[in-house]
Amino acid sequence: MEDAPRINAIAAPAPSVFPLRLGFLGVLTLDTRFPRPLGDIGNPASFPVPTLTRVVRGAGPRDAVQSADDQRAAGLFEPFCAATRQLEAEGAAAITTSCGFLVLLQQRLQAAARVPVVTSSLTLLPGLLEAQRRVGVLTISARHLSEAYLEAAGVPASRMADVLVEGVDADSPFVQSILGNEASLDFEAAERDVVKAARRLAARAPDLTELVLECTNMPPYAAAIQRATGLRCWSLLQCAGLLAPFAGSTSGVLAGAVH
Repeated sequence: MEDAPRINAIAAPAPSVFPLRLGFLGVLTLDTRFPRPLGDIGNPASFPVPTLTRVVRGAGPRDAVQSADDQRAAGLFEPFCAATRQLEAEGAAAITTSCGFLVLLQQRLQAAARVPVVTSSLTLLPGLLEAQRRVGVLTISARHLSEAYLEAAGVPASRMADVLVEGVDADSPFVQSILGNEASLDFEAAERDVVKAARRLAARAPDLTELVLECTNMPPYAAAIQRATGLRCWSLLQCAGLLAPFAGSTSGVLAGAVH
């Protein structure tokens, strides 16, 4: 693997191409050091709108990616609520987070804010299930992504069985880099890990057409997933509800970003 490209630097925020008077998208990130290539929700250049990233200090990847009971016990709501209110006070037009498992905070954070809050791509599931018999979810940890998280995302109890969850191998470079919060990332190895998991899911359900990427570090590999499986990938980058506050002034850009 010595010849594989490694990413060691976190991308700097890209210059905004839109006037800041339109407001900005606030992104609450976990306290991480792993790189965030283009497409990662924690990379400001991934979005077609002005973006401000705010790190919630002390909240690491494993604090979010654990059982629902343990995440509740970790007390993440208070620091994320404080950061949400701060971003809103600074002018955020909408707010999101950098981990799909934070969907457990969805209702409480939205209740605490006056602007749209979309904590996770998992919130796309109810709408997709209205049009599809089954929908797939690719996650960084299938062991921890229980029905409690799907319920928090709005999946009806009657449709739980129609959500097919597949996880990336726990000992893979991708998972080790993200959950281990490593300073570098082997991009090619991570892509192979994520595509391998997507192939497993596609083999389990050949009729599947839609795939929600739970992990916000997976969108950089969405094109590779689609090439390998034919599955259409959904993430926060395709969340119309999150980008809606900007649609009036950036509709030409958003048209290419939203399915």
